Amino acid sequence: MDKIQRKKYPILSGISSPADLKLLSDEDTDSLADEIRECLVERVSENGGHLASNLGVVELTLALHRVFDAPDDRIIFDVGHQSYVHKLLTGRFDSFDTLRRPGGISGFTKRSESVYDPFGAGHSSTALSAALGIAEAEKLSGSGNWTVAVIGDGAFTGGMVHEALNNCPQAGDLKLLIVINENEMSISKNIGSFARSLSNIRTTPGYFRTKLVTRKILSAIPLIGKPVLRFLTAFKKKLKDGLYGSNLFEDLGLYYVGPVDGHDRRKLETAFREAVKHGESAVIHIKTVKGKGYPPAEENPDDWHSVPASGFSGTNGFSAEFGEALCRAATVDSTVCAVTAAMEKGTSLDKFHRMFPERFFDVGIAEAHAVTFAAGLASDGMKPVCAIYSTFLQRAYDSILHDAALQGLPLTLCIDRAGLNETDGATHHGIFDVAFLSSIPGVEIFAPATYDSLRASLRAALASGTTAAVRYPNGSEDPRVVSEFYPDGFRSLTGVRFSRLDGAVTVIVCHGRMASVAVEAADRLKAAGIGCGLALCELIKPYSVPAELIVRRLPATVRRIIFIEEEIKQGGFGMNLSDAVRDAADRERFSFAVIGTDDTFAVPKSGMTAARAAGVDVDSILRKIMPLVSRDR
Repeated sequence: MDKIQRKKYPILSGISSPADLKLLSDEDTDSLADEIRECLVERVSENGGHLASNLGVVELTLALHRVFDAPDDRIIFDVGHQSYVHKLLTGRFDSFDTLRRPGGISGFTKRSESVYDPFGAGHSSTALSAALGIAEAEKLSGSGNWTVAVIGDGAFTGGMVHEALNNCPQAGDLKLLIVINENEMSISKNIGSFARSLSNIRTTPGYFRTKLVTRKILSAIPLIGKPVLRFLTAFKKKLKDGLYGSNLFEDLGLYYVGPVDGHDRRKLETAFREAVKHGESAVIHIKTVKGKGYPPAEENPDDWHSVPASGFSGTNGFSAEFGEALCRAATVDSTVCAVTAAMEKGTSLDKFHRMFPERFFDVGIAEAHAVTFAAGLASDGMKPVCAIYSTFLQRAYDSILHDAALQGLPLTLCIDRAGLNETDGATHHGIFDVAFLSSIPGVEIFAPATYDSLRASLRAALASGTTAAVRYPNGSEDPRVVSEFYPDGFRSLTGVRFSRLDGAVTVIVCHGRMASVAVEAADRLKAAGIGCGLALCELIKPYSVPAELIVRRLPATVRRIIFIEEEIKQGGFGMNLSDAVRDAADRERFSFAVIGTDDTFAVPKSGMTAARAAGVDVDSILRKIMPLVSRDR
């Protein structure tokens, strides 16, 4: 941050570590909360990112860092998209203007970024499993450090949270604190004035002190002390359950406190300090408001959950076109239904939900369940369409393989955000789905590069009678690709489209968004006096289909085929298709080269695009192929 920004945030700019935070008075800490919210709105509006969720955890994050001693005590944020406040308080204010920019601060927690980020995150429902492992490691080392997992209520729709809860010890000295941040759904029965009164009693220092002293006194009485303590604890629980309602955590034997007002920092600090004194694994249940302190975000938290960067002119073109096409398919076929994993708007299924509510299913943050649930629908005569981001589909691999493909069920996977992700980074790159789907027998993979081919691909997938995937990128179609490969308009899927083949010695074969890169590369080669043909694959798998078309259509002049893709190269499109072409042709007819993302997660440095980091931008591709095509002239 520059000097002007530091003057604008006088208290925040003076926080270089949580130790500074602990020196502030209550009044200055309250003023700091206001500065943080102002900084979040300003910076996230400029750079893009998750706004509403971070506005909702300002007091929570302040309380955590005032009570616990990070980095010795580990604080883990589930998903990590609500960690911006944590970053501001842990020495990253001066670099906060680089948030979500290449080489800058990640939009999620990242171990390599700071010692205050003990566990990286980008996908939901992982924090408790990781925290449990860290807490056990700390116990084995005898450190005495605490591990805190901050989990939103939405994460409880993911199975890993419940697996981790099942694994949490019911008693003992494991120093694990689970903070449940409820901002949308109810976790426990907490309606009415009695619930509010009980919550106030259970979060006061006097209540905690009385409870702790009572436990110590009774435990110290020989013979009868511990049985009496157990009886009183059970009696109290039965009384509370009858009046207030039980909850999952207490039923699992975990020490539970809450609900606590998540915007009352003083109450939060009290609850955390008393949980530490208790000395055992505990659950603190808090209630917050997404977008707190910024009226537009409070009124419409969904719209302000993730905001684009200032000046962003892109659209969710392919996603929106998919949503419209699916609505049309469902209008003429009553067996078509839609399944999503907590991404109704992100996958453009909101219109489908309005039009066909009885055929729309949002299963929560549970991708594996989504696919197996869809397989169940398919086994009973429906035509389910699972719309899931590529990066999240990784979680459903076993379900695709075992529950859908192995049984030959007619399930359509619509894979949104396929390809590299420039803003959210490596945790959200959609570069692995082609490779892992290619290894599954019987799966068909469509890779449309235009809106017309997307619509046709969806129709073909629904009619295929098998497990099929339609993958498409974030963004809009490229008019250059439309005119290059569909000069006479779109009529039907052909499997492979060809262009500039006359006299070509080299042909670049691509699919999906890489068609734009291929066209630009061919134009620049042409300007250098090097002719280059183009082939666009609309259908990837079965690989025998594009391979036979390529062998049949390429003129005798072609001696070299270069496959380009933005996905991971190993086991992907280029490797599989080059093998299929060898099988379909005289093995000596062509020489091959495959250019894709090498053995890397494609993390860009400052000033570098994700495509450059992956080595699949136009300049990188030309550097790799120029020596080859120069020899072919």
